[in-house]
Amino acid sequence: MLFRNRFLFLLALAALLAFLSLSLQFLHLIPVNPIREDGLNPKSRKRIMPDLLTEPPAIDPVYEAHVYCNIPTIAERSMEGHAPHYFKLVSVQVLIRHGDRYPLYAIPKTKRPDIDCTLVPSRKPSHPQLEAFIKHMSKGSAAQMDGTLGSLPRYPSHSLCEMGELTQTGVVQHLRNGQLLREIYINKHKLLQSDWTAKQLYLETTGKSRTLQSALALLYTFLPDFDWKKINMRHQWSTIFCSGSCDCPMRNHYLEEEQRRQYSLRVKNNNLEKIYVDMAKIVGIPTRQLRASNPIDSLLCYFCHNVSFPCTNTGCIGMEHFKVIKRHQLEDERERQEKKLYFLYALLATHPLLNQTVNRLQHIAEGKKEEVFVLYSAHDVTLSPVLSALGITEARFPRFAARLVFELWQDGKRPKEHFIRILYNGADITFQTSFCKDYYKRSNKPMCPLEKFVNFVKRDMFLVFNSTSYYDACRRRPL
Repeated sequence: MLFRNRFLFLLALAALLAFLSLSLQFLHLIPVNPIREDGLNPKSRKRIMPDLLTEPPAIDPVYEAHVYCNIPTIAERSMEGHAPHYFKLVSVQVLIRHGDRYPLYAIPKTKRPDIDCTLVPSRKPSHPQLEAFIKHMSKGSAAQMDGTLGSLPRYPSHSLCEMGELTQTGVVQHLRNGQLLREIYINKHKLLQSDWTAKQLYLETTGKSRTLQSALALLYTFLPDFDWKKINMRHQWSTIFCSGSCDCPMRNHYLEEEQRRQYSLRVKNNNLEKIYVDMAKIVGIPTRQLRASNPIDSLLCYFCHNVSFPCTNTGCIGMEHFKVIKRHQLEDERERQEKKLYFLYALLATHPLLNQTVNRLQHIAEGKKEEVFVLYSAHDVTLSPVLSALGITEARFPRFAARLVFELWQDGKRPKEHFIRILYNGADITFQTSFCKDYYKRSNKPMCPLEKFVNFVKRDMFLVFNSTSYYDACRRRPL
């Protein structure tokens, strides 16, 4: 009896000590893995990339840059393909941004980031199907490619990346995207069968190697069986995918106004100007020339690939320079939402693409069996205005390999009724859209009626311009 009482006492004491230890850690009375001011763990050997586990409550430029890089590490959670059991998935349309790329701009008088754009399956980040992808891409002669697409390489291959070239990280990002979508749409929902035909696909990309290669990487892991003879890739010359409806004077007007707003915000930021002056002295060029070289694009490449920022005999560009420029970029995005100039531009810029999307969804809802899977491979300047036009004000600036998905569902209990879900990087944003944000309050359906999306694109997009058509809105001057 005495031994039993002692055992119970010791067990209770151990539980109490464990509780106190956890409580002290929770209250931050015991430091756990202290982080330096620059965001790095002192024990980490990484030079730039912080190890952030939770999202900070306030704007953190380092965290936001980490999200933007989208380094393939852990399996991604997604809400694609979720619906009541009696709903049938009948169409999926995907708009992607290309994967990680080499910078489009170089910081003058500095050494370019030493990044290898050849694909090496044994080098991280990698993918189980990377080696097979490389072999398959070398056999692409049977594909149908519009325009100049046929002359573009199927995968990156330079030992020192060329400007704007897709990296191995970028390829892996879209191999992962394709695999994720395959598990949901092919394996679970049987959107395409093993005997799928070319007519069931609609594929379109801009004329850049990075968008073509991103599309091929996604398709390789997505399709039930990647067959070059069934790949018909269309070339889109416009980054906003306006096709034959690109003549829109007022779209250009609002874009110019938005650019003036950006300039005004930049000249008001004294801290930003000091950083530019300091960086210009380090590299030995005029401040104006440094600003024109868009240093954030180059610095993000250093950051995403964990390469030390460039140095000269005068000094080094450091994390503080990077933070200030990135913070201004985030502030600019926030003001852009408030001022609405970009929103007006976005409505006119994206209407041709959204109208094409709506028309295709309507045809499929009416029973058409073709083009049930659509892939647009594009850029941040494509994806960003689409998000703005839809009213997704809280969406982050499109990260590398971002994806926007439109799902069309048929109600099994009422087959004539069709609904859409819109997802951004796996998150369901359907009820964040301007045209469907209140619908969930009046319905138990976890989706938006297709007709609401149709009415928005065909009619409501023009109300803010006091117009009834795209043509009229493109030419009506504001009051």
